[in-house]
Amino acid sequence: MAEQNDGTRLHMLRHAAYSASDVRAMERPLLDNGTPLMRMAATALAHTVAHLLDDEGIALDDARITLLVGSGDNGGDGLYAAAALAESGAAVTAVAVGRTIHEEAFAAFVRSGGKILILNPESEIPGCAAGFSAGEAGERLRAAVELAQHAHVIIDAMTGIGLDGALRGIAGTMAASLGVEDSVPDRTALPDGDTAGEFPFVVAVDVPSGVGVDDGAINGPYIPADVTVTFGALKPCAMLPPASYACGRVTLVDFGFDPEPYQPLVEAVSGDNVSDAIRLPRLADTKYTRGVTGLITGSVRYPGAAVLSCRAASATNVGMIRYMGPERTRTMVLSAVPEAVIGKGRVQSWVVGSGVPDGVADEDDADVQRQTIAKLLSHYAVDVNSDDPDLAFEMPPVVVDAGALDLLPQEVPSQVVLTPHAGELAALLRDRGEDVDAHDVQLEPLRWTMRAHELTGATVLLKGAVSIIVGEHSGIADTALNDHTATSDAQTQTARRTSAGSLDGDEADEIDFSDNATSEATTHTRPRVLVAGRAPAWLATAGAGDVLAGMTGALLAQQDEDESIMDTVAAAAYLHGYAAAVASGSDQRGFNPPTVYGTALRHSVGSLGHPIVASDVIAAIPSAFAQLLS
Repeated sequence: MAEQNDGTRLHMLRHAAYSASDVRAMERPLLDNGTPLMRMAATALAHTVAHLLDDEGIALDDARITLLVGSGDNGGDGLYAAAALAESGAAVTAVAVGRTIHEEAFAAFVRSGGKILILNPESEIPGCAAGFSAGEAGERLRAAVELAQHAHVIIDAMTGIGLDGALRGIAGTMAASLGVEDSVPDRTALPDGDTAGEFPFVVAVDVPSGVGVDDGAINGPYIPADVTVTFGALKPCAMLPPASYACGRVTLVDFGFDPEPYQPLVEAVSGDNVSDAIRLPRLADTKYTRGVTGLITGSVRYPGAAVLSCRAASATNVGMIRYMGPERTRTMVLSAVPEAVIGKGRVQSWVVGSGVPDGVADEDDADVQRQTIAKLLSHYAVDVNSDDPDLAFEMPPVVVDAGALDLLPQEVPSQVVLTPHAGELAALLRDRGEDVDAHDVQLEPLRWTMRAHELTGATVLLKGAVSIIVGEHSGIADTALNDHTATSDAQTQTARRTSAGSLDGDEADEIDFSDNATSEATTHTRPRVLVAGRAPAWLATAGAGDVLAGMTGALLAQQDEDESIMDTVAAAAYLHGYAAAVASGSDQRGFNPPTVYGTALRHSVGSLGHPIVASDVIAAIPSAFAQLLS
């Protein structure tokens, strides 16, 4: 039992992230009991830096280390660690970016022989001269940047989890000079979060300075880290893009927090979650009981998307697929998937929009697929004044992709699943009055994914190296996200539908559904957030989204009535990435669960893998299933 509990705790530590305010609340009982958390953090930080240098063949006696230090406890962590490194022979210089620093830690740093460079003329650091001129301040700043650029390691201890908004002042200038400003990190995707082997390495203390701690946003300058040493519990920025891309390899120092009273702000899907979501075949199964997925995908212009989505759905454990489309795509689908059934019939889920032109490309509304999809989606519109206000909640789950996104009714139930990329999400939001473009979504993906969920009521999967899934409400209040939690009464309907639907391409207004579905309502105060980051960067290839849509629809068709839509969607995203990893032979992934400090480290060298196309991913789906179930 103890081993099981330890395993459960380890899994939680590596796959759940908590808001900064909750982390502070978790550490308060330990601080009140006199637990030396700062010393524990500093020791782990110093050891991590020493191991990093050792891996690169740099002895501590030869190492040049620059500590960027701010005020408060984060700076204290950095100063104590720097003192330990200096005592071991490293040449360490602290660059103070604020007016004050942690006095006890600074005293230890001075005793160790470390040097300090003050940048703020108004500093109040004991024993350090201040009041220098603006000209000298500029010279000091240039010297600090040059010192950091020529170091072997930069330890970033400027802000920690206390930052609210963009970095400003001297800290912002240092970050802009040494790091990146208002853009996503542009770094090579390497296995296991490995570094590119170029000095100076950056080690962030708790979180990289400048990133959005609770939302993963980037709104100004920041310094991307090669390694982040975080304390007590993961913060959301370690999971949420684009900040997670700036964290590098993450080491988590376990302080023994009790997270039980707290709700994670973000959870990462794991292989164990996906294994649980896979429906195993049963002795009494028929093709219908294993799930039937209907697809209205592809078009005369883009027929390949029909083939990819149908092949992907048919390979994802479903009993049968039904396809609807124009003659050309039907012929191609049957050639690629002879098991497909064409036309109207019973389904447990729909997939629509992949390879279908959007309203801009089809400005005359002439595309037959768009017409068919529009009629289907009209039945998902939440309208309390309609003749049958429950119809939307009795419909089967539907995956709405690509060209169908602009056909979405204004408000829909949560079994409607949207799968946009950043540009498509921005267009959806602009249609609903938001001033946003694809770049905005890339810099603040959580904010805008939550906004899309709030405005539509749908479950939203924003695709990326780390996909963000927002949906079903937890019912747990969270002040960190209050700005994005206003919802209507209709959006509290989180019903899981497995009703059977039917649709004919030529008679799209004839939609028949069984009446055995039930509805349920839950109260909530904020959405639930999951991330799936199993995919290698090789998956950024044409047609990958069509494959994901087909896989998602297939998994939704298989689930029992009490299964969570959101968990199923997240499992599909993980399985999609895992199949891509199998196909490419790559150990690289968008999100690497952290190494817990003090546990055994893996010494195997990961494989970068090789390029793939979307068809390779489909071919690897059965192997991905087999490996996850083993």
